[in-house]
Amino acid sequence: MDYSTLKSVLEGLLFVSGDEGISAKTAAEVVETDVDVVKDVLKDLQKELSKKNRGIRLTEVAGGYRLTTVTEHAPYFEKLAYSPTRSALSQAALETLAIIAYRQPITRIEIEEIRGVKAERPLHNLVNKDLIEEKGRADALGRPILYGTTKAFLDYFGLASIQSLPEPSAFDDDDELEERTKLLFDRIEGRQLSMEDLDKQLDTE
Repeated sequence: MDYSTLKSVLEGLLFVSGDEGISAKTAAEVVETDVDVVKDVLKDLQKELSKKNRGIRLTEVAGGYRLTTVTEHAPYFEKLAYSPTRSALSQAALETLAIIAYRQPITRIEIEEIRGVKAERPLHNLVNKDLIEEKGRADALGRPILYGTTKAFLDYFGLASIQSLPEPSAFDDDDELEERTKLLFDRIEGRQLSMEDLDKQLDTE
């Protein structure tokens, strides 16, 4: 692998690793290259991003590397996060929200076990939109955060209380989660299905 390609691949690895970042050792194993070479390329990429005044930076944290934004740009990110035009929820966020609504209080790890993919980004977005919040800490190793829905969640979906949600048969399979997510999505899209309609639709399918 030539130098340019290696740098490009490493940048991609940093992107997909998200907030967790990636260690030079792990990156070296993935690209099958000496760890010192990987460190040199990452340092070069770090300097390049800074020198060209790019909107992202490469930061070394606790022995790992991850992409971050420029601190001075924070006010713009906050405006984007709270912009009315950003009110729509992604499929990943809806799935995560459906799990939390029916299984709360629940930890990130438990959510990821149900969805089969990482939930860190959807959780971050849902917290920013005030649809979920920290409900305490689980009595488990590391004392992970327990998540639950907020009053804003009830307002968002027009619910009197969390008990107004359709009775779930428990998320025993992907079809149930997919159906619950679809029903939440339909409600957001303006079809204004009542909770009675939701239950009837589930009973007939």
